Amino acid sequence: MKNKISLTLSFLAGIFLLNSCLKDNVGEYWKDDLAGKMYATVAVATLQQMALKPVPGEVTYQFLVNIATDALPTEDITVTLAVDAPAVTAYNTKFGKSYKAFPTVALVTPTLLIKAGTRNGYVSAKVWGAETLNACDNFIAAISISSAKTASGKDIPIAGNMKTYFLALPISNPYAGDYHVVGYRIHPTLGTFTVDKTETASTIDCKTIRKGLMGDYPYILDIQITAQTMVVDGVTVNKVLLSTPDLAPEDFGMYSTYTGDPATPPAPPIISTNVNYYNPVTKVFVLNYYYLYSGAARKIYEIMTRL
Repeated sequence: MKNKISLTLSFLAGIFLLNSCLKDNVGEYWKDDLAGKMYATVAVATLQQMALKPVPGEVTYQFLVNIATDALPTEDITVTLAVDAPAVTAYNTKFGKSYKAFPTVALVTPTLLIKAGTRNGYVSAKVWGAETLNACDNFIAAISISSAKTASGKDIPIAGNMKTYFLALPISNPYAGDYHVVGYRIHPTLGTFTVDKTETASTIDCKTIRKGLMGDYPYILDIQITAQTMVVDGVTVNKVLLSTPDLAPEDFGMYSTYTGDPATPPAPPIISTNVNYYNPVTKVFVLNYYYLYSGAARKIYEIMTRL
């Protein structure tokens, strides 16, 4: 009975609190001890994210700056902002992270005028140079409020825990995208099956892409570009590692030499050990691998050309 009474009281208290909150207008809640005060803040101080493609050009973004107060400001307010790389170091220390400050950030609107009778406005910033950065690094752009003043010259305090807008800027895997895939699969009993289609490779991490495995089952193929190189037709290429989460390790593997059908196009650039690599000049993957089903190998040879 005691538990039932406690639960009932908790339920009623929850209804009371909910109703009280619903009576407040959004953005109007203000503690009594803060009455008459105002603070300059960024509206969202938690880490946000925007992925960048590794291509030249500027990318702009916006965030909201707010004057937190219980009454609308009666004067115009000028808010000054600045790129704040040290804030990234402080963020790492606080949360145990290892982000790097994005090296090229600029404010499009370094000062924001918030008109009397309003509380907020948008700030624009831009970043560029993603194509020159290591996609395996983790970057943040940090922009902080440095000052806020009324038209009459009065300083407005800046909320210490809400002064900085943090934007994570992961760089998209440069290998992800659409590919024209040609090749064939040699079945142990049914012969050779050819393919000529467009496939989309998606990002797994900064060096790995994922697409469908060529075969009669919807397996997944992961392609990891390694730092190991070799020379094919005079071009230095990167060796790749292939894997699939759909099969046991012993049922999948790469061939170290070409095992396809020389009479079935496409023929490899050189019928030798030049298999399982990525050509960064032509943006072409050459793959030769197998998977086992009922103990028999399905041999797969394919060439993926970036569209």
